[in-house]
Amino acid sequence: MTIVRYDPFGSLNKLHNELNRLFQESQSTDDDQSQVVTGAWSPAVDIKEQADCYLITADVPGVDPKEIEVTLEEGVLSLKGERSTHEDTERPGFKRIERAHGTFYRRFSLPDGVDTTQVKAHSAHGVLTIEVPKRARPEPRRIDIASSETPVSA
Repeated sequence: MTIVRYDPFGSLNKLHNELNRLFQESQSTDDDQSQVVTGAWSPAVDIKEQADCYLITADVPGVDPKEIEVTLEEGVLSLKGERSTHEDTERPGFKRIERAHGTFYRRFSLPDGVDTTQVKAHSAHGVLTIEVPKRARPEPRRIDIASSETPVSA
């Protein structure tokens, strides 16, 4: 006996989401690739701006931190990894398999004013945290104006 979850609006929701995605793509005129998501599944990501840095937090449960590739190139931060399929899921007897497995690839455009040489990443309890520090802004300074009786010629 197979257990099937009944969702009377499932097909309608899929159609609605697909139409929304199509309209968003057709209306998008900028080259912002922060919404680029590819792969079999996509980890949830939070981006928080703090006074001195941006914190990017990604939920990657079941992914070995050694298997996650974090790269930074030309102002674009990329996350790439894979959650392996467990041997358990291949055995007969499973009634439901909902946990996604496979590769993921996310890209985020970083704002101007970040220090790309000091980016740090660490992982704990299935959560990847990337710290992107902001560059120190130069303090405004007063410039004295020299006074002279003769105009300066160019």
